[in-house]
Amino acid sequence: MRLPAEQRRVQLLEVAIELFAEHGFHATSMEDIAEAAGVTKPVVYQHFPSKRALYRELLDDVDTQLTNRLIVATASAATGRERVQEGFATYFRFVAEHRAAFRLLFGASVRNDPEFTVVAEATIDRVADLIADLIDIDAAPEHRRALAHAVVGMAEATSRRTTTTEADDPDRVARWLAEMAWFGLRGVRAEQPAPERA
Repeated sequence: MRLPAEQRRVQLLEVAIELFAEHGFHATSMEDIAEAAGVTKPVVYQHFPSKRALYRELLDDVDTQLTNRLIVATASAATGRERVQEGFATYFRFVAEHRAAFRLLFGASVRNDPEFTVVAEATIDRVADLIADLIDIDAAPEHRRALAHAVVGMAEATSRRTTTTEADDPDRVARWLAEMAWFGLRGVRAEQPAPERA
């Protein structure tokens, strides 16, 4: 079936993300993507100049989707506690609905390629910056940023487990982690200057 160019491009992206997430970057060929999409390899190359360009576009798309959802979810929350809850809930819902996107962003293919690592790390930094701005404690910016990276790491590690099982409800997992993060952050005090040595 002949699709308009933009619809074909979207279809190829949807097929590619599933294949890359399942088999990795190196084990997936443009021919594999073409076959799964029901098109010829030249059609894939009409839309993407290389496999690397296609993978990079997927990473950028996942980055944009995830960060935009987090911005919208936390902006509508009325209190700090709600921001923590909504941030985690949005993140875990995204992972549950887009397991391939999560595996693409945090999988081995990204960690083993310098170019892709830069994209993934930039995503993590953007999310951490967003979280750091939401951490409402009396602490220096670098202190809040370190805590934000800890929150991101906690969410990523938990997501690795939840992507391997269908049993975990994203909202329930979000409640568990939001509670831990909220009460943990409430106990954080501003760093005191180190005492001067005599």
